[in-house]
Amino acid sequence: MVSSMLEDVLVAPSILSANFLTLGDDLDDIASADLVHYDVMDGHFVPNLTFGPDILRQVKERTALPVDAHLMIANPDQMAVRYLEAGADMVSYHLEAAVHAHRLVQQIKSYGAKAAIAINPATPVSALDAILDDLDMVLVMTVNPGFGGQSFIESSITKLRALRRMMRDHGVSPLVEVDGGVSAANAERIVNAGANVLVAGSAVFKQADRAATIAAIRDNGRRGLVRMA
Repeated sequence: MVSSMLEDVLVAPSILSANFLTLGDDLDDIASADLVHYDVMDGHFVPNLTFGPDILRQVKERTALPVDAHLMIANPDQMAVRYLEAGADMVSYHLEAAVHAHRLVQQIKSYGAKAAIAINPATPVSALDAILDDLDMVLVMTVNPGFGGQSFIESSITKLRALRRMMRDHGVSPLVEVDGGVSAANAERIVNAGANVLVAGSAVFKQADRAATIAAIRDNGRRGLVRMA
């Protein structure tokens, strides 16, 4: 089950950084995580191509973890249903790309999945004001989307704090996911600023002991929760 705001820190390894020749083994290696982060890129919304719903369906067959599908695509209104039908447990789409953002939230929920909106580094959290109350999660991009292995944008800390204030003003507590440049070294600061779902790609898959790395990110993130309390 996906936790609610501030109950715990969830770690979601991004298989964008996995070895696709041995993807099944890599999924086994991250079985101690909380979610599988599944990055979908179309070569239009972002300058990269990844994978579609058919591979998501195979991922679901291999792992018991919930799959968090992050749609970095130009037409989420048309394509989200294909990832829902493939078994996505959560779907994130970009506010910058959606034509009918409220309608898409309701469509995602109609499949029994969690609905999330992602925002790019240059998009202010104020853009979420009209839809925040309807969301299960907000995904704050802390790098410009399109490629793994980028460095965390430090101004994202201020943005996360602003989002936390906005959530308090609205009286809501969606999950807050951070994607980009996350590691054990910065997990505590990121969580203390307001996040509780940490996406980590290269920080996990470049390590020989993926389970130990996941545990370190989670444990360090929990220190941020303690400080926040």
